Amino acid sequence: MSRSVLYTSSPLLASKTPVWRSKFVVAAIALGFVVLAARSAYIQVIDNSFFLKQGEVRFARTLPLPAYRGRILDRNGQILASSVLAPSIWAVPEDVDREDPAVRAKLQQIAGLLGMSQQDLDKKLKNDDKTFVWIKRQVDQPIAQAIAKLDVKGIYQRTDYKRQYPQADAAAQLVGFTNIEDNGQDGIELQFNKALAGKPGSRRVIKDRFGRVVEDIGEQVAPIEGKDIQLSIDGQVQFFAYQKLRDAVVKAKAESGSIVVIDAVTGDLLAMANYPSFDPNHRKDLTGEQLRNRAMTDVGEPGSTMKPFTIATALQLGRVTPQTVIDTRPGRITVTGATIHDDSDFGVLTVQGVIQKSSNVGATKISQRLSAEEMWNTFTAIGFGQKPQITFPGAVTGRVRPWRTWRPIEKATMSYGYGLSASLFQIAHAYTVFAHDGSIIPISLLKTEAPAVGVPVFSPKVALEVRQMLHMVTGPGGTAPLAQTVGYSVGGKTGTARKQAGKGYSNKYRAWFTGIAPIDKPRIVVAVMINAPSGGAYFGGLLAAPVFSQVVQQTLRIMNVPPDLAVKPGIVAQSVKESS
Repeated sequence: MSRSVLYTSSPLLASKTPVWRSKFVVAAIALGFVVLAARSAYIQVIDNSFFLKQGEVRFARTLPLPAYRGRILDRNGQILASSVLAPSIWAVPEDVDREDPAVRAKLQQIAGLLGMSQQDLDKKLKNDDKTFVWIKRQVDQPIAQAIAKLDVKGIYQRTDYKRQYPQADAAAQLVGFTNIEDNGQDGIELQFNKALAGKPGSRRVIKDRFGRVVEDIGEQVAPIEGKDIQLSIDGQVQFFAYQKLRDAVVKAKAESGSIVVIDAVTGDLLAMANYPSFDPNHRKDLTGEQLRNRAMTDVGEPGSTMKPFTIATALQLGRVTPQTVIDTRPGRITVTGATIHDDSDFGVLTVQGVIQKSSNVGATKISQRLSAEEMWNTFTAIGFGQKPQITFPGAVTGRVRPWRTWRPIEKATMSYGYGLSASLFQIAHAYTVFAHDGSIIPISLLKTEAPAVGVPVFSPKVALEVRQMLHMVTGPGGTAPLAQTVGYSVGGKTGTARKQAGKGYSNKYRAWFTGIAPIDKPRIVVAVMINAPSGGAYFGGLLAAPVFSQVVQQTLRIMNVPPDLAVKPGIVAQSVKESS
């Protein structure tokens, strides 16, 4: 016997679903799929640029390909600065399994190779959230190769270059240096940075989430190497000049010193050195005192090195002759209430004697035969108070006040080098007017071959007369017999100037000597400055002149200049005390 079972008593549940409703649901779902397919087609085919760009942002990278930086060469092709391969070490911290004993041992080796402590290396690697961290920039190639052989997952290398400077501290302020990104920061490296740097290339790649290159996309752009720069500097002269300057500064217990050597024929700068200096290969403890190119950036009152220009002006205008008598008795003169004095009473001197004895009184009396405008015209014509026309960063102008503002006492003091300021480079440049037959010549940092074309300031006759006076300075009875050089005739002028301190003068001095050699047919101009000596002596003839002598002799030999046999000076130990 069977019995029917009622599963529900609700009439709604018992009623059948209308056919149209199920068809509507199916149609709606199908339409949704059609819309999604259309949207996908639109995104993938028609308008996909936005999404492609977003994908590239996340995975595509443009890697720079560093360009080889050009070399800096001296006039003979000797390298003053060059780039060497120095890979940089980097890591993906989360890829480095520091818990693995084998990896741990390798990390200890890497730390030792990089000169780091294990703690410092662990500190760089412990941040697992980073996908890139520098371990050390620009390591030596052998070290990089040793690290690569360890093959630690997560430790990678990037091609880099670093600068090497063979002359080290001898040419540091002149050549300059680059930063970690290989951009020039000072000196020639800065001045010619654009030409030296070249143009980096690029490589388009796809990277995974760990920063590893998966594949290259697109074409590579090859880097353009930087151009070599050949300077006028002679590496041998530069090194020798620096050594002799350093020895002189140390011996005199001075604060600093500078030297400039110029080819008097071509105008080429053969050497420019400063002390204290620094090694650009190792700049960990670099200070501003070491960094400054004092020959270019520091100015001071040139003292008696200005006297030849005052006298040359008077000679050129016919106010005096070399034999004109100047009475310097009693060793002092009063100008508008201020007294100017010599270190001793030189008595009656000729104009030649004023230079030879370095008489302030004599220079003052000669300046009284000139107008302020005439003196100012000469000073500016030879470059004082003017920005040096040389491609070097930081070259200073110095100061020569407008002549209309000069008081009589200022006109007098300027005749012997007080009341105006100039750099050592400016003084060396100015002396080319005597070495180049009365014409001031441009100075070049880049090698030249042809003789320089100068601008006439004095006549050749006046230039010769002044050179003869400068020669007397280095002879018996002059202020700089220690400037004499065996085998070569020389001439020059000493300068001893008190350093300014506030509105007055301190007890510190600058000792100057600027000279020419050979005297009859000049080839070089050498200027030396010893700043603030504290060893007892402070005169230019005692401190700066010996440096001049040594550098002249070595430089002329390097230049293959035959000895001047017409003049065979006997070195005189006794000198005249110059007026400061």
